[in-house]
Amino acid sequence: MKTNDNAFTVYVGIDWADTKHDICIQAADSDKREFDCIQHKTDEIEQWAYAMHKRFGGPIAIAVELSKGPIVYALQKYDFLVIFPVHPMTLAKYRKAFSPSGAKDDPTDAEFILDLLLRHPDRFKSLRPQSVEMRTLMSLVEQRRTLVNDRIRITNRLHYALKQYFPQALEWFPRGVDTVLFCDFIARWPTLKQVKRARENTLTKFFHEHHMRFPHVLERRLKAIKAAQPLTLDEGVIRPFRLQTLVLIDQLRVTLQAIATFGSEIDEVANQHEDLSLFQSFPGAGPIYAPRLLVAFGEQRDRYANAGDAQKYGGIAPVVERSGKKVWIHWRYHCPKFLRQTFVEWSAQTINKSYWAGEYYRQQRDKGCKHQVAVRALAFKWIRILFRCWQARTPYDELVYLQALKRRGSRLVNSKTVAA
Repeated sequence: MKTNDNAFTVYVGIDWADTKHDICIQAADSDKREFDCIQHKTDEIEQWAYAMHKRFGGPIAIAVELSKGPIVYALQKYDFLVIFPVHPMTLAKYRKAFSPSGAKDDPTDAEFILDLLLRHPDRFKSLRPQSVEMRTLMSLVEQRRTLVNDRIRITNRLHYALKQYFPQALEWFPRGVDTVLFCDFIARWPTLKQVKRARENTLTKFFHEHHMRFPHVLERRLKAIKAAQPLTLDEGVIRPFRLQTLVLIDQLRVTLQAIATFGSEIDEVANQHEDLSLFQSFPGAGPIYAPRLLVAFGEQRDRYANAGDAQKYGGIAPVVERSGKKVWIHWRYHCPKFLRQTFVEWSAQTINKSYWAGEYYRQQRDKGCKHQVAVRALAFKWIRILFRCWQARTPYDELVYLQALKRRGSRLVNSKTVAA
């Protein structure tokens, strides 16, 4: 639904905040504008919404500076309200056009948002919520990725703390510190002095209980513990960093459990959607990226007009600027960051899992592109394939795509590759 349908009884611009919301109102049959302000309280929002409906009827067009958040969730309850998200940068540029000094005021912003909706109706599309399952999955995968960021932050701090007084622990566990085994080991023996006092059979039992039973690995680790020499004997260093390490281990343990819990919930919700198997067919998708790709495209097949729209919205397509004889290209600054992260991170996973993707990445590197630039270029190509499969509801087949590349004479493949 667009605003030029002339179907709305009133138009409303809302400048939201944590505690209150400034509102500008203009009836469809009037040029007069009214201003209001309501507190961010459930009962006040509800009273305001029903008062607007009683006064003007419906439907009511609401322009607001975000597509999700508390105020949007609150307004979505009412079927007589149609929400039109306005990009924050669009509003900022519009405001600057009339206030070059940078002056800003919440009621004025509410009026600017309303003005944008009324003057440029074709530029804004109403918010069409996807199914409960899809919106649940969208929130779950984003929150899980936030927890992964927390894990990275904690493990980086843990590395730093251990290097100050107990660096051997990092050498004994080369696969990383973000495991239950490592957490349990450090929680039991937080210093080199303590672990060297432990009996060999005690250490052996500990590793066996944690399913580490390779004799050669166990023997090498036990010898390393026995031969280890302390980095420092200064209690002024050991005592505070030991305490910090134990605190970080507790945080890491909780974070790892939270990531596992979110992972289980994501699996349960994602498996309810018929499109999951489509995205699971792509190389490197797996249990982590298949749900994120599913969320990236969603269930509304008319969401993107073409693959180019998906590339632009996802922040993968570069921006071309022209002025006179000058032309410059740069990456897209304003886009859903999590969506771009999904495409880039998954594309990096396909480099060693898809023949053509690996070849394309190496070609880009040979041209002098840095790793991230090459991966974004690969993501650009992958989105076209993802979009085509999503529209056709057809799983990805590497052999079919390689044959298509061969027919087009692509340098990414040769006859031996396709035959294999």
